[in-house]
Amino acid sequence: MRAEPARITDRKRRHIDVCLSEPVGYDGVSTGLERYALPYNALTQTSLRDVDVSVEFFGARLRAPVLIGAMTGGAELSRTINRNLAVAAQQLGIGMMLGSQRIMLDSALGERAAASFTVRDLAPDVLLFGNIGLSQLARSTVADLAKALDRVGADALAVHTNPLQEAIQDDGDTDFSGSLDRLREAAGAVGFPVLLKEVGHGIGAAAITELLGADGDLPVTGIDVAGAGGTSWSRVEQFVRYGELRYPHLADWGIPTAQAIVEVRAALPDVPLVASGGIRTGMDAAKAIALGADVVAVARPLLPAAIESAAAVVDWLQPFIDELRVCLHGCGAASLSGLRGVDMTPAR
Repeated sequence: MRAEPARITDRKRRHIDVCLSEPVGYDGVSTGLERYALPYNALTQTSLRDVDVSVEFFGARLRAPVLIGAMTGGAELSRTINRNLAVAAQQLGIGMMLGSQRIMLDSALGERAAASFTVRDLAPDVLLFGNIGLSQLARSTVADLAKALDRVGADALAVHTNPLQEAIQDDGDTDFSGSLDRLREAAGAVGFPVLLKEVGHGIGAAAITELLGADGDLPVTGIDVAGAGGTSWSRVEQFVRYGELRYPHLADWGIPTAQAIVEVRAALPDVPLVASGGIRTGMDAAKAIALGADVVAVARPLLPAAIESAAAVVDWLQPFIDELRVCLHGCGAASLSGLRGVDMTPAR
């Protein structure tokens, strides 16, 4: 069933409220990063001041391997959130994903809703990802999608695949049949590089096998594993729909982030890879990159700060980046390429 525009807007606001007020993190599942120890080198030959955490990603140079993850759009408060996030991203030289632009495509509110996604005036140099759901590709023409991306000045498109979230969501899009064919068609025609991502329940080896198909042709430019261990969107949607956790086993279902990184990197050794899902510290980021990610993404921890101010977002992210730099220094890596070469054995 197709949700009415007003219901989409209301749900966007309810998502924000629930993420601020309810226990939406995984309860029985962790990221798995705690099972790995970043090796410590007491005789590091690096200078902390000279440690380089910059990276080339999706054709852009980032001063740190960090993306602000997709959060929101379409609601009135979304504009404040996105614009504060954009100012922080510009100041720190990192990337940013917008929330789902579905409302820009599906409704008469599209033009008004576009204002909540408009950040390019504040962040002219930021690597900016637009965003659409895989299940929405069926009802969106490539021309409409390209127009929405152009409207916000996006550099790339994130396509989120979220069958579990949609199954729990009231009036969710639950028909994913044929979605791979539509993804291939859209990715080949939209004119923007495409990042395929989950929303927090993980992309692992089975999904990559489906994605590659019989011919082994990868239709997208990169993958964001968005693993389990951070925010459970099955849990969020249950609070939004029912006001309670009605299906606890579904709330804790997913592929842990560390496992997802390892599986996807093994299957796709050279593809740009984002690690998200419970990345909360610079040490988490260091472990994720050592396991195979190119960059990490952080979303829900930034939400309260983004409502407050851009400065508050910077105040959260700067120590995160500083801790990542110390992690490189402490394990003897002068750059991210050196970090990727360390031996990440399971912790004892």
